[in-house]
Amino acid sequence: MEKPAYDLKSHAAFTDISPEEFDGLIIPGGRAPEYIRMNEAVTPIISHFFRENKPVGAICHVAQLLTVIPELMQWREYTAYPSCRPDVLACGAKYIDEQIHIHQNLVSGQAWPDLQDLCGNFLVY
Repeated sequence: MEKPAYDLKSHAAFTDISPEEFDGLIIPGGRAPEYIRMNEAVTPIISHFFRENKPVGAICHVAQLLTVIPELMQWREYTAYPSCRPDVLACGAKYIDEQIHIHQNLVSGQAWPDLQDLCGNFLVY
């Protein structure tokens, strides 16, 4: 049985986002990546940060979301929640079994206990 999520109100729709206006992207994990990857407006946003070499923070189940951009994830190295290892490999990337891993502009973490280290490494990127 899943725990209920926080009741956070959205400030904008994905279609309202101009990624050019942002210096970096942190993608939270949990169940959200499984659902938001189905939104067609998400792919260009995420792609922008990788193409422009802006910092990206990804934790937990974000590997499920990154499967929508396999052409940009191929040959990368990153960590994720262990059950998401097949998603990492499906992109042609290398799964790294570490709590935190930094490769190029991607700072990745395995699970919520790693949030502090993920954010710290993201901020110094």
